[in-house]
Amino acid sequence: MKKLFYILLFCLSLPTVAQNESLFDTANNAYNKGDYQAAISNYQKILDQGEASSELYYNLANAHYKLSHIAPSVYYYEKALKLDPNDKDIKNNLEFANNMVIDDIKQVPEVGISKGFNNFVNTFSYDMWAWFAIIFSGVFGLFFILYYFSIAPKLKRVFFGISMLAVVLLVFSVFFGFHQKSTIENTQFAVIFAEEAPIRSEPNLRGDEQFKLHEGTKIEVLSTYQNWVKLQLANGDQGWIDKSSVKFL
Repeated sequence: MKKLFYILLFCLSLPTVAQNESLFDTANNAYNKGDYQAAISNYQKILDQGEASSELYYNLANAHYKLSHIAPSVYYYEKALKLDPNDKDIKNNLEFANNMVIDDIKQVPEVGISKGFNNFVNTFSYDMWAWFAIIFSGVFGLFFILYYFSIAPKLKRVFFGISMLAVVLLVFSVFFGFHQKSTIENTQFAVIFAEEAPIRSEPNLRGDEQFKLHEGTKIEVLSTYQNWVKLQLANGDQGWIDKSSVKFL
């Protein structure tokens, strides 16, 4: 009965998959012909059906970039990068899109131990840290068995030492993976879509206007209150912006 259910589910999903592939090809053909608005329309239809991929976001961002749509191009490059953080083409094109953004915000550099720790942890994705943990657990199991069945005292010491080292590396891998995953999940970003948005000192129109930000600027979301978003910029500046001016990543 369960097999029949999965077969029926698969068969029902086939028309949607085929339709999305057809839309994707249509959008790519429109893009290649220079009809970027038609390409955007078809890519968006695929997104509206609940399908997403780094390639889809990347192509959609490219089409917006060709039409000088600053905020959507930055937004969709960022979405593509979240799904494929090591893709060089996405990174390069995102940099081009960011060059169109009016606001030139310099990031405050990390220093000391914090910088070294974060750089090391971010060397690998949390999925990779998980694989390291699995590998080290296997190494531990293998060498502990060799230790247990070994007769020679010298070999027993070597096998025991390697197995304990594997345990230590296993613990660190799990810790680094959870730390990175927690950081990603607890940090929310958004892109400003308003052409120009005032940043206020309070979450209301009576708050003093501290500065203005423009479309395409990426912000870190610290909190939300009613129709307002508390933001922080890469240089550490904070303030409140109308929620309707941003689109969350």
